[in-house]
Amino acid sequence: MLYLKDIDVSGKKVLIRVDYNVPLDGTRVTDDTRIRESLPTLRHILEKGGAAVICCHLGQPKGEAKPEFSLAPVAAHLAGLLGLSVPLAADCIGADVQAKIAALGSGEVLMLENLRFHKAETSKDPAERMAFAKQLMAGLDLYVSDAFGVSHRPNASVTEAPLAAPKACAGFLMQKEWEYLSGALKSPKRPFVAVSGGSKVSSKLALLKNLLGKVDHLIIGGAMANTFRLAQGIDMGDSLVERDLLDEARSILEAAADKRTHIHLPVDFVLAASFKADKAEVASHTGEVPAGLMALDIGPKSVVAFAHVLKGAGTVVWNGPMGAFENPAFADGSIGLAKAIVACGALSIVGGGDTDAVVHAAHLGDKFSFISTGGGSFLEFLEGKELPGFKALEDASK
Repeated sequence: MLYLKDIDVSGKKVLIRVDYNVPLDGTRVTDDTRIRESLPTLRHILEKGGAAVICCHLGQPKGEAKPEFSLAPVAAHLAGLLGLSVPLAADCIGADVQAKIAALGSGEVLMLENLRFHKAETSKDPAERMAFAKQLMAGLDLYVSDAFGVSHRPNASVTEAPLAAPKACAGFLMQKEWEYLSGALKSPKRPFVAVSGGSKVSSKLALLKNLLGKVDHLIIGGAMANTFRLAQGIDMGDSLVERDLLDEARSILEAAADKRTHIHLPVDFVLAASFKADKAEVASHTGEVPAGLMALDIGPKSVVAFAHVLKGAGTVVWNGPMGAFENPAFADGSIGLAKAIVACGALSIVGGGDTDAVVHAAHLGDKFSFISTGGGSFLEFLEGKELPGFKALEDASK
């Protein structure tokens, strides 16, 4: 695929697909991480004499122009970050939009209104998506993808727009995601350790199976670990488990042994009767979980054990918290693991909204090598799937 760094944008009008699906508090952006991540690409285009036309989606308006999903607050926030005027077009296609694009000068910015106000953006019909993409690219010279967070979605602005454009390339953020993630999977510095957490084995089955034989060590925490422990015959009390996946858990444990991937499960848990408990009832419990109690975090002995596995690692990829970290009573395990990953000195890659939240809650965001901006995209990449957004860029460059 082509990269923005290798393209002369001077005098060109550039459509940049970004991921600005950010949280809002009424008319105010409450977390601008995704917006800030796109700034190097935007500034490069503007400083090199290009005109930036920004497109993205916000929420799920489902093909209707709903005021609560307008990008007006996002445009205002971006204007503050860039120190430039960022006018918002009333739509993302049509004669009025084309007139505004035609009037843009070098170094100027225009944001298009929510792509998902049009059903064609998320249509299951490729022909319908392509027709929309051609309207989106009207009057533009270059398409730049910088929206890794939606690169797993077959949306018109992600998969068809690159093909409808005179030329298409990956922006700096998209390039960084590709280089870190593909490098971690294809040629990792070893030992290679993957850490997988979260609530359900079912949502991570493909990930776990794809990593077997590729990673040297696989650390499993969160409620996922409960299902594996139960599969080993250990009663987990009232803990969240997926009983219908016990056989799958056993097969993963067996396959790991055959493929020389060492799986590490928690050796102790923090217990309480409810997710909403003010504090843990048992801070470090080994063995079977008593009836009436739930495992809501990994215990301190598990943090030490996992830190030992991480010591000396060359590459660490982490997706999913170790417990119900949203409640401070059950956040110590996830934060302890974050500190252990930083301390091991490995190339460290984090992905997924919850995991990102843990890292920032621990004030360690600047200590990790790379924090991916994608949730679903990150997971599907680790599952070994080809992301439609990357494929479209590769096809467009042929």
